[in-house]
Amino acid sequence: MSTVTEQKKNAVCNTCTLKLVTIAYKRAPWFRLLREPLKLGMRTMACFHHINADEYVVRTSACYSCIRFYKVALKDESATFRFLNRLVNPVFDYFLERIVTEEELSKSKSYARAATKGELSEKETADWMHGMKIGF
Repeated sequence: MSTVTEQKKNAVCNTCTLKLVTIAYKRAPWFRLLREPLKLGMRTMACFHHINADEYVVRTSACYSCIRFYKVALKDESATFRFLNRLVNPVFDYFLERIVTEEELSKSKSYARAATKGELSEKETADWMHGMKIGF
């Protein structure tokens, strides 16, 4: 009987959307009306496609079960999701980028890249995640 070693996929993130969404929710409460149905749709599709976030190597503990990994996996698994994402993501980005500042967007990108590489200390991660809801 042979055993197959499952190889984990690298968790890649270019922007910490969780941070930006947290800021957006505080500044523009109406933004929830845009994001929450999208998030529910991703959750539903992730369940349908049996997506497991544990399949990803995550180098920053606070990033475990981030919805970003479900989105990445759905892009790999679902043509329907890819189609919907091409339609909806530009609209989502349009509104989000009008709520957050350019500096916040830049910091979010820097943080995500450093987190992906595993270059952050626990303190840096805790400082970044302070006041944010973590998880799926």
